[in-house]
Amino acid sequence: MNIDGIKVIDATLRDGGLVNDFYFTDDFVRALYQTNIAAGIDYMEFGYRASKKQFDPDKFGKWKFTSDEDVLKVIGEKDPKMKLSIMVDVGRTDFKEDIAPRSSSPIDLFRVATYMETIPEAIEMIEYISSLGYETTCNIMAISKCTDEQIADALYKLAQTPALAVYIVDSYGALYPKQARKLTRLYHKILSPAGKEVGMHAHNNQQCAFANTLEAKDLGAKWLDGTAFGMGRGAGNCHSEALIAYLNGKKYHVEPLLDLVEQWMLPMKEAGTEWGYNTSYLLTGLTNQHPRTAIAATKSGDTKYTEQYKFLSYQ
Repeated sequence: MNIDGIKVIDATLRDGGLVNDFYFTDDFVRALYQTNIAAGIDYMEFGYRASKKQFDPDKFGKWKFTSDEDVLKVIGEKDPKMKLSIMVDVGRTDFKEDIAPRSSSPIDLFRVATYMETIPEAIEMIEYISSLGYETTCNIMAISKCTDEQIADALYKLAQTPALAVYIVDSYGALYPKQARKLTRLYHKILSPAGKEVGMHAHNNQQCAFANTLEAKDLGAKWLDGTAFGMGRGAGNCHSEALIAYLNGKKYHVEPLLDLVEQWMLPMKEAGTEWGYNTSYLLTGLTNQHPRTAIAATKSGDTKYTEQYKFLSYQ
């Protein structure tokens, strides 16, 4: 299997943090860090760097606002075998105040997350953060809600920035493999001539996260996201252990992730942290809707799926 240029990013702390308001213990974060290194994962995402002016630090764990100091406190001396990343949302971060020059930070990559209507602001962030010496990528969220014309226009603009890659982000878990293939081809057509790469961040509402990630990879996407045991908002993400098992070989190794699932992820679920596929999430994916209604239904134990489907179908 050709894995040249592949970069696997572990997004457990970031997407998984949306499940538990970023309240992870330092012991878990340290175990995840060491596991990712042992598994051969290329980047570990240490949550968000959100604005403390917009979000109350008393209502979230520290990985919502990840500081360089928080990262170093947990990992100690940085292991050069794996790079570190943080996500910043357009409009939700004080990026000109809260990001120090790369020379004084353990972070290597900032991933700029944007919706289609805020591409100009994303470009400003990418250019500024890149000027500080960091690697940058761009995640265009809710891509299943966008037209091909909107996507192409955004990609042509992002191709002119210092971003290394642009992600297909299936925020609603609405894509099937056929659509993942089409989008990967479109991204490549526009980004490749500018020397940019394609990434895939999949959600599992229709149990297609792993399949969509493999489809993108087989068509040349190089940046592939996964989370431990699929931990992520709502239905969760592509399981890192599935992705690494698929890539298993000289570079990637699945056994450390299997140990992590047994020792950390299963106890976390058993203690009441809720994520993963269910029928309510299937319905929001099927109707290309934000998972908020499925999240509410899951929390309340609502299993009136036909009523949910009728409601979503008329939105």
